[in-house]
Order: sequence, then C-alpha cells, then structure tokens
Amino acid sequence: MLIDWDPRYLYRQLFDDETAMGRFLHEVVSPEWNLRQDEGRPWTDAIGSLATDYPDQRDLIVAFRDRWVEMLGGPIDGTTAVLEELRLAGVRTYALSNWSAETFPLARPMFPFLEWFDGIVLSGEVGIAKPDPRIFQILFERFELEPSATLFIDDSLANVEAAAELGMVAVRFVDADTLRGNLVDLGLLEAQV
Repeated sequence: MLIDWDPRYLYRQLFDDETAMGRFLHEVVSPEWNLRQDEGRPWTDAIGSLATDYPDQRDLIVAFRDRWVEMLGGPIDGTTAVLEELRLAGVRTYALSNWSAETFPLARPMFPFLEWFDGIVLSGEVGIAKPDPRIFQILFERFELEPSATLFIDDSLANVEAAAELGMVAVRFVDADTLRGNLVDLGLLEAQV
C-alpha cells in the first residue's frame, strides 16, 4: 500500500522470456516460499534449500536476496500523502507488515516515511504473518490498542477479514483516493474542498 514491491522489476533484467520468468516466480521463488522469510526464516536457509532443489537456477535464486532492493519500485502514488495527512492531523499510526526482518532494514533508509509510524510490528521479527490472528494480538498488546477503536487498512482481503473478525474497523485498500474517502467517512480526515 505504501511501497511498490514486485520481483518482476528485478527478474525482467535476468530473463529474456516473460513466460519463463513468470514460471520461475510462480514455481521456484514462489509467494509461498517468500512468505516463509516474512515469517522469520533466515535468508541463508531459504536460499540454500531452494538452490539445492534447483541447482541449475542457483544464480537466479541467490539474486532474489542479493538484489532484493531492485524489486522496490518506489512509493505508491498518493498513499504517502494520505499517511502524512494522518500524521499532521495527530492520528496515531502503526504498521503491521508481512516483511522479512532481514530486508526491512534495507528499505527503511530508502523510504523516510517509514519513520512516521508510532510503532511497527514486522512479521519477520515476531515469526508470525498476517492473516494469523496472533500477529494482530501482538500489535494490540505491544501498543495497548483496543481493537474496536483501531482502523486496519490492507490490500489483502484475507487480512482485512481477519482484522474484522478480531473486532477492528477494517478497510480494504483499493487506491489512495478511495482510502482518503474512507478516512473522511470515518472522521479521521477533513473533506477536501
């Protein structure tokens, strides 16, 4: 929602064939495989085991970690402006992110707005990823948040549904304009004239 991350940014530089690249991203360095790092698995273990399974693609697998920053496309248009508006309005904000504890420090200096949050819970640090209810409980306890008084925004329907089941006000992110409208409706931002 705030940062455009897509492995294709890197792998389009490493593949001449879009179909072969898509197959590699789906079958080898799959979203499920990447989620394990978001859940705290060390990158050395992830790369080592996968390279053993696919020795002929070792260099491509290693690139996923060694060239990870090349998967970052920049801030998502408009959402950082909404985050800044919330901050200037005095609304406390927290990040609950599925993100490897090893790669987050690489992104942090690239995106100064990550410092605007009042607190951050990273899945890679706590060993649990969304939509597991336990990571939401960590957020509630760490920052003394009441679920019914906490707004959760995410682009994943599964994560939004999990938050709603825990009693949070849950909004699915579509785009920055829609999000801003949702925040106005909830009384967190003023309508623009």
